[in-house]
Amino acid sequence: MAVTEPGGAAAPTAAGAAQAAGALLELANGYVYSAALNAAARFGIADHLVAGPRTAADLAEAVEVHAPHLYRLLRYLATKGVFREDDEGRFHLTTLAQPLRADVPMSLRDTIIVHGEPPFWEPAGRLHEAVRTGTTAFEVQHGIPFYDYVAAHPDFGKAFNASMASVSEALSNHVAGAVDVSEAKSVVDVGGGRGGLLAALLRRNPQLTGTLFELENVLAGHVLDVPELAGRWQTEAGDFFTSVPAGADVYFLKHVLASWPDEQCVRILRTCREAMPAHARLVVVNPMIPAGNDPHPGKTVDMLMMTVLNGRNRTRAEHEELLTAAGFEVVRFAEPSPQAGVLEAVPAT
Repeated sequence: MAVTEPGGAAAPTAAGAAQAAGALLELANGYVYSAALNAAARFGIADHLVAGPRTAADLAEAVEVHAPHLYRLLRYLATKGVFREDDEGRFHLTTLAQPLRADVPMSLRDTIIVHGEPPFWEPAGRLHEAVRTGTTAFEVQHGIPFYDYVAAHPDFGKAFNASMASVSEALSNHVAGAVDVSEAKSVVDVGGGRGGLLAALLRRNPQLTGTLFELENVLAGHVLDVPELAGRWQTEAGDFFTSVPAGADVYFLKHVLASWPDEQCVRILRTCREAMPAHARLVVVNPMIPAGNDPHPGKTVDMLMMTVLNGRNRTRAEHEELLTAAGFEVVRFAEPSPQAGVLEAVPAT
């Protein structure tokens, strides 16, 4: 029989307490799960299982690692549904493991590898300091903002930009399908990374031309130079805190505002507002954190923001407050995926 604790919660039975302790310890050891995924991604295990199941010894020989250790790694990942071991000791590729492949749409292999690099996992160990002080763990540790670090470390920056592009590929298609730009002639993708969203928009809307506006070091890896888009795009380097290209019909800010605190977000939005003609629209894309206790990608990414970037994920209402403060009026909302809430806004009159 349960006993009521102070505050109204029922005290668990001995069996329930043991179960809760085990579940909590599994959560506490989650970093080991992340490390195991990172190792599997680095060794390309999923790619080696495409042709069929293989034993750990066979895989170890193919990727030149220690077979007993690899077996233990794969056995652990199999408990999470990443790979599956059969009665003959062979490991199979599962649905959950498919994004670990390098050759699939929305591959997460590069992302998981990058998230295992010190600039990501070391600040996570200082999350308690971020919460205590209200600072960003990365900046406390490295003394500079994350994007300054990316610019100063070209190899890491190249890997980081590639990982962001792979994650956003499918998302860009969702966004391009959710926003009607059939009447527009020109768009600007502000802080648009390597141009995945702009490419998706141009493919869907043959009347469009577009400008990818980004930092110069990011533009070097853009994906727009393909025959089907020839003559319909241009790149422009710059700082969206200072100015953005003027005169377009539609402006996009995809996964930009989450990287910055409120004051800087309003600055970015006002810069866009100053560049926009009276008829233009602004499209803001970010996860919109819902109310309640259910898991949501935006809540997880918000922890990354607290440790690595001086930003945050926000609710829909919080996004609308930023837009209002910058002189916009929200006219439409859509949510094509949990990773992409879409707010369309126009200059307020």
